[in-house]
Amino acid sequence: MGDRFEGWPEEAQRFFIGLGLDNSKAYFEANRSVYLTAVRAPMEALLAELEEEFGPGRIFRINRDIRFSADKSPYKTNIAATAGRDGKGGYLSLSAKGLYVATGYHQMERDHLDRFREAVAAEDSGSALVGIVGRLEEAGYQVGGEELKVVPRGYPRDHPRQRFLRHKGLTVGMDYGLQPWLGTPAARDRVAAVWRDAEPMLGWLGANVHEGSPAPAD
Repeated sequence: MGDRFEGWPEEAQRFFIGLGLDNSKAYFEANRSVYLTAVRAPMEALLAELEEEFGPGRIFRINRDIRFSADKSPYKTNIAATAGRDGKGGYLSLSAKGLYVATGYHQMERDHLDRFREAVAAEDSGSALVGIVGRLEEAGYQVGGEELKVVPRGYPRDHPRQRFLRHKGLTVGMDYGLQPWLGTPAARDRVAAVWRDAEPMLGWLGANVHEGSPAPAD
């Protein structure tokens, strides 16, 4: 992880296009060197450069867990990683479709969800969250999190923040797609920008739900 991050070369996209067409061990082994040099090595270098600000990173295995899946394709068609420390950082994924960067709570545990709903319902903390999320959406971010169809039991259905009461997670992300700068060091700045812009939301989650803010899972 000592090399500088220079972006992902075009071979990275071609690797994932090929993997999408032939998701087999034969294809992967024939292109393993491309994966290691054009896909994984840039991700390692990127995480190394982001570590000082956001914390240590971890790259997910490209092998799929197919034990309980009807889809027996052996490999994921993306490379994904997380980085985080002290309520900073998040998740990123590169595929043939481009770069996606996000952070937040993908799905809350029961006790976290209870505290989240209480904070949403409370006037001061709930209004603060509305303002934070509104500014992120105005900046073009996608706000997600598994949602219920109706407000959970114990809260009025016409609650002014019923939108958030229906959430079972809260994430913010940016789907950059394929961009010319993916092959340059500027990709690092785009990843960092998402995580920095989301820090007010992570701070709210840390203060009201849980210390630290886990990144979304793949």
